[in-house]
Amino acid sequence: MFETSARLLRLLGLLHSRRDWTGGQLAERLGVSSRTVRTDVERLRSLGYVVDAVPGVGGGYRLGVGTAVPPLLLDDEEAVAVVVGLRSAASTAVEGIEEASVRALAKLELVLPSRLRRRVAVLGSATVALPSPTSGAPVDPESLLAVAAACRDHERLRFAYVTRGGESSRRLVEPHRLVSAGRRWYLLAHDVDRGDWRTFRIDRMRLRLPAGPRFTPRDLPDAEVAERISTGLATAAWAYRARVTVQASAEHVAARLPWMAPIERVDDSTCRLELGSDSAEQLAAYLGMLGADFAFDEQASPELAACVRDLVRRYADAVCR
Repeated sequence: MFETSARLLRLLGLLHSRRDWTGGQLAERLGVSSRTVRTDVERLRSLGYVVDAVPGVGGGYRLGVGTAVPPLLLDDEEAVAVVVGLRSAASTAVEGIEEASVRALAKLELVLPSRLRRRVAVLGSATVALPSPTSGAPVDPESLLAVAAACRDHERLRFAYVTRGGESSRRLVEPHRLVSAGRRWYLLAHDVDRGDWRTFRIDRMRLRLPAGPRFTPRDLPDAEVAERISTGLATAAWAYRARVTVQASAEHVAARLPWMAPIERVDDSTCRLELGSDSAEQLAAYLGMLGADFAFDEQASPELAACVRDLVRRYADAVCR
C-alpha cells in the first residue's frame, strides 16, 4: 500500500494515462478501498486538479478541464522524450508550433532534475538537425489536437475532405490512429458510410466540431496500422506512379527506403513495389535509391522516363569529368 503522498502521485499518474477509470479499478491499482479513492480524489481537487465524477453503474473518474494547467506528472523517460520532441519541433510541419515549443521547452528545462539535464545535454550535443523543406500544406495544430483527442476518447469525427484532384466529400469516421510519415500527418479511420478503413491526410481535412458520439474501438494491432497506412500511401492519387520489379530482397529494399512502402516478395532475391509522387523528378530519385537493378512492370510515363534518362546522363557526366 502506498503512503498518502506517494499514493496521490500514483493516482494522478493513472488519471493522466487514460480517460475513464471506475472507482473499483483505481482502488485495485492502488491497493486501497473505494472510500480511500474518494478521499484522495478530494485531495487532488484541493490542489487544483479538476477531477470529474461520472455517476451510475458504469461511472467513475476522469481528469476534467480546469481554468489553469496544473503540474503534470512525468517519469524520467517521459520527461526526456518531451524535451527531445520539443527541440525537434522547430522543423515540424505543424504550422505555428515553433514559438510555442520554445516557450514550453524553456519552462520544462527549468525544472528538470540535474540527472535528466545531463541526459538531454548528451543527446543534444551529439545530434544535428538537418532542415528540410515542408512537403505540402502545413498542418493546423488545433486540427491535429482535435483529431488526436477523438482517437483517444473514441469519438466520431465529421469533416469535409478534399482529394489531390480537388474533389470534395463529407466523411463520418471512427478515428483510430494518427501517423506521421515524412513531413505529413495521416489519420487511419474506419469510414462509417463506406464500411471500411480509409487513410486521410490531416491538412486536407476540414473538421466539423465538436466531435460526434463515442464508439467502441475496433481491435487493430500496430503492425496492421502501419501496413494499412503504407498501402493507403501507395494507392493514393499521385500524379506519377511506378510499379517495378527489383533484383534484390524485400529486406534490402525496405532498408533503402526512408518511408513506409508495401513490398511484395517474389523470392529471396526479387521483390515488387509501387511508388508514387507528385513530382516526376522525385519519383526518379526514389528509384535510384533502391540500390539494385529494376525493371518497370508497365511503361513509364513520358515525364518519368525523361527524368530517369536525365539522371542517368548527369551521373555519367559526373563520373566522366
